[in-house]
Amino acid sequence: MDRARTELLIGTVYRLLEGCRTIAVGNSSPIPGSAALLLRAKRPETRVLMLGSKKHNAFTDGGRELFDCAAQGRIDAFFLGGGQIDGQGNINLVGLGPYPRITHRFPGSFGSAYLYYVVPRVILFREEHTARVMVPKVDFVSAPGVSAPEVYRPGGPHALVTGRCVFAFDKAKRRFRLESVHPGESIGSVRQNTGFDFDVAPQVGETAPLADSDLALLRGRVAGEIAETYPRFARALFGAQQAAE
Repeated sequence: MDRARTELLIGTVYRLLEGCRTIAVGNSSPIPGSAALLLRAKRPETRVLMLGSKKHNAFTDGGRELFDCAAQGRIDAFFLGGGQIDGQGNINLVGLGPYPRITHRFPGSFGSAYLYYVVPRVILFREEHTARVMVPKVDFVSAPGVSAPEVYRPGGPHALVTGRCVFAFDKAKRRFRLESVHPGESIGSVRQNTGFDFDVAPQVGETAPLADSDLALLRGRVAGEIAETYPRFARALFGAQQAAE
């Protein structure tokens, strides 16, 4: 695991969560989970609901309770990914190829389409940033990124964080805008590895790392907290001793 890159991604997601009071984190999401816990460490009024955790989860009925809270407008942010993501924010969690004759099967959509509609700040997260993932058009729309104007939809894509860069989503234009590139990347390298077209912000800088004080908090308190749900991730990133605290 590239510790510097992983900590950069955690810091990037953490900044995108600023202003959120209640953050829900799905299964198999150690990086978004760490970002949410870092925000809570900085702002104790933040509520983190992490599926799969016994300690950092107030839900007693799992995903069904998450859906109820989201419908009531009580979830400010959630995370989604996909085997494919296209330029309109559509995600594919079903598989590759013409449905139903798919050639490769993905885990499945679960409640992604529902949460994509009702959670106001959905952050798309996928570490792999290649043309096979960032495609012109997904093979199967598990959850649409945009809807017709007459459709009531308080939710939708807010940003896309990858292993190469950060995109913001422009709902009016219905497309992504490149905001920053990670160290070692450029606008050219992002274009080369992206199958869809996108806009470019007037000033595309390098993605900022966490401040030293935030890094210390991440490697200390947050490392111990995320280890409860993701012990292997915590050991690999922060070291066995910290993960056991």
